Amino acid sequence: MPELHHSLHDVYGEVLRRNPGEHEFHQAIREVLTSLESVVSKHPEYADSAVIRRLCEPERQIIFRVPWVDDSGAVQINRGFRVQFNSALGPFKGGLRFHPSVNVGVVKFLSFEQTFKNALTGMPIGGGKGGSDFDPKGRSEAEVMRFCQSFMTELFRHIGEHTDVPAGDIGVGAREIGFLFGQYKRMSNRYESGVLTGKGLNWGGARVRREATGYGTVFFINEMLKTRGQTLDGQRVVVSGSGNVAIYAIEKVQELGGTVVACSDSGGYVVDDKGIDVALLKEIKEVRRERISEYATARGNHVHASSEGSIWNVPCDIAIPSATQNELTAGDAITLTKNGCRLVGEGANMPATPEAIGIFTAAGVAFAPGKAANAGGVATSALEMQQNASRDSWSFEYTEERLSVIMRKIHERCAATADEYGSPGNYIAGANIAGFVQVADAMLALGVI
Repeated sequence: MPELHHSLHDVYGEVLRRNPGEHEFHQAIREVLTSLESVVSKHPEYADSAVIRRLCEPERQIIFRVPWVDDSGAVQINRGFRVQFNSALGPFKGGLRFHPSVNVGVVKFLSFEQTFKNALTGMPIGGGKGGSDFDPKGRSEAEVMRFCQSFMTELFRHIGEHTDVPAGDIGVGAREIGFLFGQYKRMSNRYESGVLTGKGLNWGGARVRREATGYGTVFFINEMLKTRGQTLDGQRVVVSGSGNVAIYAIEKVQELGGTVVACSDSGGYVVDDKGIDVALLKEIKEVRRERISEYATARGNHVHASSEGSIWNVPCDIAIPSATQNELTAGDAITLTKNGCRLVGEGANMPATPEAIGIFTAAGVAFAPGKAANAGGVATSALEMQQNASRDSWSFEYTEERLSVIMRKIHERCAATADEYGSPGNYIAGANIAGFVQVADAMLALGVI
């Protein structure tokens, strides 16, 4: 990993000292700080004003107990989190993740990343993230409802359409958002549509919200390809995961002429050289909520299913890691480059390890970081907030076009910023610097707060 600028060593040391054991948070901080050498050399006022130090410290960290009763009558206890990282640009905005891996360090890293991702959209939203170590898998709908109601009973006092606007993430879809919103309405005695995004279409939701992160990632990748005189047509693509991001990335890749040959879940992966059947994948993962191996059973003998090894062993032109953080390792990166992969676009948040990114960079593989490539989800959430504020509802086609324009502008901004600061073609530097400068300038304008 590149060395930090001398003026940033103390900042990173302070982060390590104040946040022991929070490895994902350390990783996210270092990645951004590593990109800022040219910025602090050109603009020493950012270091002199301590704005970088302030940006590495969340405005507020909330941890709370979530008691609930399961179907057998036993009391269960989970832990809830909300990290409100930075509101210099607008109300905190970011999803809720329900997964056993959730802890304060994970939520802190996600909310730090969200701050810059939201800035890149050009929309007036700050960065936050939250969730719980509750696992909705295997739970009945009644249990999920009771958990969500207990979770919101504590969270409701910390959120609001002008304060903090949560959305969905891993383990939190329209069902969970419905239960959460219902309890918020009950506790607050207000029908405040703009307090949560990812809502159902018949009660304040926006079209394209479910598809937005996956679609947006593919729009960004397509813009990268255009700069190389290429398109998605004929490209062989591998997408990890099979949740919302992965499913709709697969759908959009294939709409634009590519062929997605593999996808995965926590139990393994499938390889379908004819191209993933999106309708069947949706049926298995969204309706039946079954394992990815069922896709192979339903699709036919030509599909290979594996519960061992890595999906990144499957040869491809383009890789879209869309499952979870640090899923794509150095070993995976070596395999991908040897097999001819030429572009990697992060559909998830920080799915590639620093070592993997270093290997891609050295091999000349184009790399799109998540804070830029997967910003389509939060951008469409902000569009949902606009519709709620105006009591309006837009068509699918209009909303998708808005999303496409936003992703094109994010790509242009990242590319132009990388050029300006002496790193042409480096989307990591471009995204980090562009997001940082926008947030830092707003913080300077607001004074020391």
